[in-house]
Amino acid sequence: MDPVRNPYAPGAGQRPPELAGRGRELDVFDVVLERIARGRPERSLMLTGLRGVGKTVLLNTLRSQAITRLWGTGKIEARPDQSLRRPVAAALHMAVRELAPRHRAPDRIDAFLGVLKAFAQRSAPTGRAGTAPKLRDRWQPGIDVPAATGRADSGDIEIDLVELLSDAAAVAADVGTGIAVFIDEMQDLGPEDVSALCAACHELSQLGAPLIVVGAGLPHLPAVLSAAKSYSERLFRYQRIDRLDRIAADQALCAPAEREEVEYEPKALDLLYEKSGGYPYFVQAYGKATWDHAPRSPITDADVRVAAPEAEAELAVGFFGSRFERATPAEREYMRAMATLSLVEGDAGGRDDMDAAVPTAEIARALGRKPASLSPARDALIKKGLIYSGERGTVAFTVPHFGRYLRTQPA
Repeated sequence: MDPVRNPYAPGAGQRPPELAGRGRELDVFDVVLERIARGRPERSLMLTGLRGVGKTVLLNTLRSQAITRLWGTGKIEARPDQSLRRPVAAALHMAVRELAPRHRAPDRIDAFLGVLKAFAQRSAPTGRAGTAPKLRDRWQPGIDVPAATGRADSGDIEIDLVELLSDAAAVAADVGTGIAVFIDEMQDLGPEDVSALCAACHELSQLGAPLIVVGAGLPHLPAVLSAAKSYSERLFRYQRIDRLDRIAADQALCAPAEREEVEYEPKALDLLYEKSGGYPYFVQAYGKATWDHAPRSPITDADVRVAAPEAEAELAVGFFGSRFERATPAEREYMRAMATLSLVEGDAGGRDDMDAAVPTAEIARALGRKPASLSPARDALIKKGLIYSGERGTVAFTVPHFGRYLRTQPA
């Protein structure tokens, strides 16, 4: 097969040639956009799921839907070491710039940009005894109007974010459209920022303002939001993004191949689904390797068997290995115990190992340690995004097939 014509695209956040199995999520977002356009109340949207299921791809696709409807949009990626102020200011700056050419009152745009500038600059570090920051420490977001005073500049992120988003929504309402802010890796926001974001979304929903937040994060994102504000369970619409079913996985492989006049034998599709588990990233990885190794169409199960070791070697380095290398020896020991126990737990529950949550007490017992002594390793792994705690007293891997990968690694 010609590798230049290979249609598959395994990459971080890279849209596959066929976005299969996500029709429901796209339809739901279309309804959200239409309801807001008609002045109907709607909740912001949260996408949750393991790594490799295509949350970022879906987030980008939803953004494209909003842009098609002439909404103002901005996107950020949350980081645990960064305040929400600067990235959300940059995202809203981009969104309002998209709306500005259609606004009839330039003064209104300038007034909002002044508030935006005040909000962004409030995050600059202050000097000793509360003195003003040095010029080199001031962040200039490329806004030529002077910073406003008395609006979104109190220093309290919750107050300021509510005021800023309310003003942004008012600009969108002037134009007769909306604003959507997309936040990837949302579980990495700090507690204060999460609380502020929930408060702002709560205020906007009560006002019926045309601004929504679309977040994406790991499976424990709902718990992060709930810990910040108890009403977050009712504030957002949650959508679990999971692996593809067999029909969707076959479509993801066959549709782009058919456009290149290439076919798969049924047994080849059986084996590809078994290897990939239906996870979109793995579907693309195995599909790409199989295409490169197959001599001709139709692609057979023998071609898949020949190509599988190459796909697995690439995943071992780029998808699994890079994450494993970030862990300390104590953290690796913790994950190896998880991997052994997750297989047992998965068999007992009738599920495969990558979905099995493991009780932390069982991990401590397997390592011959007290649970409290393992808390630093567990907490560090959660912060690094390698494991998550979906239920109290249990942990699970954020990466599909990670347990299987660890069981093949030497101790």
